[in-house]
Amino acid sequence: MTAAVSAKRATAITAAEAAALVKSGMWLDYGFGMGQPDLFDRALAARRDELNDVKIRSALTMKARPTQDSDPQGAHFHWFSWHFSGYDRARHDEGRCNYIPMNFGEAPDYYRRFIEPVDIVVLKTCPMDADGVFNFGGAATYQRATVERARCVIVEVSETMPYCHGPDNGVHVSEVDFVIQGDGEPIPVIGNPAPTDVDRKVAEQIVGEIAHGACLQIGIGGMPNAVCATLKDSGVRDLGIHTEMMSDGIISLYEAGLVTGARKTIDRGKMVYTFAAGSQRQYEVLNHNSEALCYPVDYTNLPHNIMQNAGVVSINNTTQIDLQGQAASESDGHRHLSGTGGQLQFVRGAYASEGGKSFLCMSSTYDKRGDRRSRIVLNLTPGNVVTTPRTDTMYVVTEFGMVNLKGKSVAERAKALISIAHPDFREGLERQAREHGLMPKGLTLR
Repeated sequence: MTAAVSAKRATAITAAEAAALVKSGMWLDYGFGMGQPDLFDRALAARRDELNDVKIRSALTMKARPTQDSDPQGAHFHWFSWHFSGYDRARHDEGRCNYIPMNFGEAPDYYRRFIEPVDIVVLKTCPMDADGVFNFGGAATYQRATVERARCVIVEVSETMPYCHGPDNGVHVSEVDFVIQGDGEPIPVIGNPAPTDVDRKVAEQIVGEIAHGACLQIGIGGMPNAVCATLKDSGVRDLGIHTEMMSDGIISLYEAGLVTGARKTIDRGKMVYTFAAGSQRQYEVLNHNSEALCYPVDYTNLPHNIMQNAGVVSINNTTQIDLQGQAASESDGHRHLSGTGGQLQFVRGAYASEGGKSFLCMSSTYDKRGDRRSRIVLNLTPGNVVTTPRTDTMYVVTEFGMVNLKGKSVAERAKALISIAHPDFREGLERQAREHGLMPKGLTLR
């Protein structure tokens, strides 16, 4: 275990001076998404040749990181991520980033119970407010827990960070060792690809299942955002939001006046989320908006909290599902793609909610090196990670239909899933199901 770093509380410091505190073998934590530091990381990368075996823990990196890009062999800096962005995935493919499995809502508890104290935590925050608090912006997630477990706390303040209301979404000056003055660099944004015809077909089916007053969780990706776009013209009103990620699609519903939260049981009248990622417009809407609350992830994502609102609708992507209903949403064999995130917890929370529904959506096929393949398969790709077990899967949706697997036998599940596979693959899937005993011969199913 490395030695503790001691310092006078809340001392102003340059990024270079802060990076000089790092010693070989230390564990650092950069926090989540927009809360990751920039100036400090650049200064640390400049010390590359002086350091070895520095381990950096983070999640959903939203922009390039000099400590990664300056160390192609990974000899100096080792990155660990709770959830991959596209950038993290590319670094993982190069052998420079390693995934940490988790249910997102359990992350604060991991820090408090299972993770050794962090040597240095460095978080980007808003400037100190009148109460002496450095607000975490749109990155509440597990930031509070990292501060509690850190030997040294450094904040890199940014005038461009949106100030996001919410309990425990900040660190008091009395807990901070050093303050780095930021340079006003814009908070990174993520784009929203235009919905495809498949996205729209999937969205239309899901929207037909959403009632007035439903409480939404919308995941990342084109299909969930297509649901938001379709909802705007559906006539559904009084929607509530209790979600993991604040998305541009949710903001568009809010600005259209369709999100009131009037029928929520907890946090009535408020949009609740644990992190923001999207356009600059999203950040502007969230900035100092008391109708939107950024909570720690162990509030937003734990099923016993999710279920307290009636009519919860959880909408998430998956990438592959087998004929028994196991959904693999985070890997392609042994190649890691994203992360478990909150998918399983929201699937379970929605099911436990009165009148709740969970949807796993996907296109029926995908192309791999020019070969078109079915996402509905007899067996998952070897090495694929099951994100949602077959016992938890509820609605599955492709452009060819929607089925509910709850209460269905293995044979009924196989038949249902084959019915929404691409027509070119249905005959082969049914033959495989019968050959492997999933659909016994002589059994007639409606």
